[in-house]
Amino acid sequence: MHVRLKSPKEIAKLRKANLVVSDVLDICQELARPGVTTWDMEVAARQYLEKVGARSAFFNYQPAMDMSPYPAVLCTSVNSKVVHGIPSRDEVLVEGDILSIDFGAFVEGYCGDAARTFPIGKVSETAALLIDATRDSLDKAIEKMVSGNRLSDVGHAVQSHVEGFGFDVIRDFVGHGIGRQMHEPPQVPNFGSPGRGLLLQTGLVLAIEPMVTEGSHKVEILDDGWTVVTRDGKLACHFEHSVAITEDGPLVLSRR
Repeated sequence: MHVRLKSPKEIAKLRKANLVVSDVLDICQELARPGVTTWDMEVAARQYLEKVGARSAFFNYQPAMDMSPYPAVLCTSVNSKVVHGIPSRDEVLVEGDILSIDFGAFVEGYCGDAARTFPIGKVSETAALLIDATRDSLDKAIEKMVSGNRLSDVGHAVQSHVEGFGFDVIRDFVGHGIGRQMHEPPQVPNFGSPGRGLLLQTGLVLAIEPMVTEGSHKVEILDDGWTVVTRDGKLACHFEHSVAITEDGPLVLSRR
């Protein structure tokens, strides 16, 4: 595993790409209400990409030859969908849903990647708690992004926080390094014992993305080959930021 540290100039370029990602997620947040379709969000995201001259990181992405290329620029995952839900004209958001949106874009050869989960109208207490716990677990993971810590400290921060609320962490999908490629070494699990793995250093850039479930962490993939759902049908939540370790501590590239 070769982990390439990024220079301050590269981190500045990654910041530029991630601000485009943040803007698109802001647009989606404005649209996240009952009666809107996930395809409406897809159209808005495509229009913004064209406006700013950025390129989707997801559209036509094909991680393996036996997989069909991903057909959209957004991943829109509603309720029991964990990640990689495909936007659809037929998927209409209703009061009480929760919607996770993952988005990535290339600007000047560097990739940005982030995700947020939105409540649609008024949601259940459990759904609201799941969203808050997942968002807060990401913040706690980001706090561990300092030189001298170990990679497992990041995932342990996620796991220990959400399990305190009775929630579970997805094992089958993880965060990742990011740079000129969307997925670079190392993989970043959201679970594990602290104090293990790669020594964190200035210049390391990671996409940290807690995926947390109301019930069991076990998942399955639907027939479309992409959409990941909880096996027990319980709610799932997803937040992600791209984060650089700097001499001054963690810099959240995808947060304005």
